[in-house]
Order: sequence, then structure tokens, then C-alpha cells
Amino acid sequence: MSVFSHALVVDDLASSRDWLAQAVALAFAGISIAQAASLAQARAACASPPQLALIDLGLPDGSGVELIEHLHPRGTLCVVATVFDDDAHLFPALHAGAQGYVLKDQSPQSLALMLTGIAEGRPPLSPSIARRLLRHFQPMPTMAPVMEPSAALTPRETEVLRLIAKGMSVSETAELLTLSRHTVAGYLKDIYRKLAVGTRAEATLEALRRGLVAP
Repeated sequence: MSVFSHALVVDDLASSRDWLAQAVALAFAGISIAQAASLAQARAACASPPQLALIDLGLPDGSGVELIEHLHPRGTLCVVATVFDDDAHLFPALHAGAQGYVLKDQSPQSLALMLTGIAEGRPPLSPSIARRLLRHFQPMPTMAPVMEPSAALTPRETEVLRLIAKGMSVSETAELLTLSRHTVAGYLKDIYRKLAVGTRAEATLEALRRGLVAP
């Protein structure tokens, strides 16, 4: 026995209506299918609400979302059939009550398979739409706070980095800053750790990036 006996297909293009009606007929044997090309025609055909409605979003006299808002509270299972796969169309339709969202990029047979899944509790969703929904509701990864480069080094460490990047040795840097060689070596070790670098060349690149030395 068919899950549905009465369906409505709403699309302003005759070829799309035929495509959708064919898929519905393949999915549910013996189903009665009404067709409408606009919101006005669809409302006129809904004196008795259909059990299933396949609705295009871009209709000549409004958005299919309006029809979903009209039919969903009356018990109609609404499935969007559209070319739009962006969030701006997807989420308003789902919020209005759409229980499926399929794209017009497949054969009637493929769509029929999606529709028959309704009987088993599987919402008809095009694969790309299902992936979009999954991405939307996945929690954003927690990022460790990143210290601003200007705050990562102390003024003395910044000065040591600038001199080292200019090509001075540890001994020359120590002499210029009136520090011991071991003190400068300690500063350099802390600089490497903070910048996550392991060589003088990498430290020099970081100094260039910070504008401490001219290229």
C-alpha cells in the first residue's frame, strides 16, 4: 500500500513539474498528483491539503516558503525541489516546516528512491544538502588563544632579535647591549621558544615579518 494517496507538485516550469510528478509516481504507485505553476494555483488546489507536496522555491508570485508555511501546519509533508543549494534558501525553508530538500540535478529514478525512504523515516535530502546540514551543526573547534606577536616578546628580547636578524653574532650583540654573552644566549633561547623557530634564518624571517629589520 502506498504511503501517500494524494500529492501536489508546484513549479512554474512545465518540464520541472513533469519531472517531479514522474518521480512521485515512481515512488508511490497509484498516487493522485495535482500540479500548480504558482502560489495562487497551489492554494486553489489545497482546499483539501495534500499528504505530500513537492515545492519549488522560486515561483512567479512569491516564494515557495510561503506555501510551506501554509501547508505544514495542516499536516502536509513538504519537500523542497529547487536549484538553490545555499544557506539563504535552505534554512528558511526548513524553518518554515520543510521535511526534505532535494536538488534538480538528478534523474526521476534517483529522486523516487529518496522519496520512498520517507516510509522508513529517512528525510529526502540531496547528498550535498545533507553535508551542508552536518557542517552547519558541527561545533566549531576550540582554538587555543594566540598571543599577539607584539606582546610575545619583551622589549629586550625584541632588541636582541633585531640585532641577530641584522647578522650580528651573540658576542657582538652582547657587547652592543652591554650584556654578558650567556645572558644574550638565554634571551635568544627564549626568543626561539616563543616564536616556535629553531634556526637563525627562521628568526630572521620573523623579524622581517614584524618590521624589525628592512628586507
